[in-house]
Amino acid sequence: MSPTQIHTQRAAVLCGPKDLRVEERPIWPPRYNHAQVAVRATGLCGSDLHYYLEGRNGDFALQAPLVLGHEAAGVIVSVGPGVTNLVPSQRVAIEAGVMCQNCNYCDSGRYNLCKGMRFASSAKTFPHLDGTLQDRMNHPAYVLHPLPDSCSFEEAALAEPLSVLIHASRRAGLRSGQRILVFGAGTIGILACALAKSRGASQVMAIDINQQRLDFAKDNGFAHQVHCLPITHQPKTTTEEQLRIARENVSQALANFQVPDGFDIVFECTGVESCIQMSIYGAVTGGKVMLVGMGTRNVMLPLSAAALREVDIQGSFRYANTYADAISLLASGKLPNIGKLVTHRVGLEDTARAFELLARGKDEDGNMVLKVMINS
Repeated sequence: MSPTQIHTQRAAVLCGPKDLRVEERPIWPPRYNHAQVAVRATGLCGSDLHYYLEGRNGDFALQAPLVLGHEAAGVIVSVGPGVTNLVPSQRVAIEAGVMCQNCNYCDSGRYNLCKGMRFASSAKTFPHLDGTLQDRMNHPAYVLHPLPDSCSFEEAALAEPLSVLIHASRRAGLRSGQRILVFGAGTIGILACALAKSRGASQVMAIDINQQRLDFAKDNGFAHQVHCLPITHQPKTTTEEQLRIARENVSQALANFQVPDGFDIVFECTGVESCIQMSIYGAVTGGKVMLVGMGTRNVMLPLSAAALREVDIQGSFRYANTYADAISLLASGKLPNIGKLVTHRVGLEDTARAFELLARGKDEDGNMVLKVMINS
């Protein structure tokens, strides 16, 4: 091996919309309280895709070249001074957010709201913090989580999106015996279904516009029943008309599910305005709507329908103190078929193709694309 190979590594660097380059970059030793991780698996998610397609994710626009990826796991190859909880060859899941550890939010255990948070692969802060689509990365030791032998690298990479649902479920008070409705049958929606079933939900139902994804959710035991919404291409209507359509659509779904009074918790995992509206109508009197998906920025809501029935509408952002729970659950076998979420695997050199697959939703053979994993 030449000196150049020893001291450089590959990184998939986004330089602009659809301008992704695999570059050779120097490898620097980890600094104080950091460890160096050889990244073995990174799952691509919706925010990564927005950056790839548009050079931005909502209000956060690329200001400099950025390495994407934040759902990841790997192996410790070296540790910096001060690190006592990790050793080389140890397998870990990588928690992408680096909190300040000094503010009121961090002190109270709500570090996901830390104003000083730097999140790997996000353009919110500048200079940007590079993500996990690279052969090696240096990362603070306190957000690297050891893995049991029963948890694979790909399963550990799913700990990040699963953490999103664990955090949301804690806020919603998810418990055994509840009836759960999930809007969206993508990765996050299916994880919401899987988590609800593992927590003992009596009924778990899923709604989407994609029948293939719904069939996947039902056939693999993630949801008890599913309902496919009609795809309409109507011109923009009045507020009253929008809400009428939302109410009628969800009423049809509730009738199909034979749950006419609604569900105890509705996990809205799409961020689509019409689905958020339907979520409120789909909750039982005294129930909860948990907003997980991020999409439409300004949404018109039927607030009177929520207020008069005491339907609580709650927001959920990322996660805090969830990784131990997520890793334990993934290693326990209590999420059957969870590995089937990973439908495609590619190498780091083919990352651009992976994003194109994710954008299309189907591969060259017409197979459904859910979670694409980048393996080193």
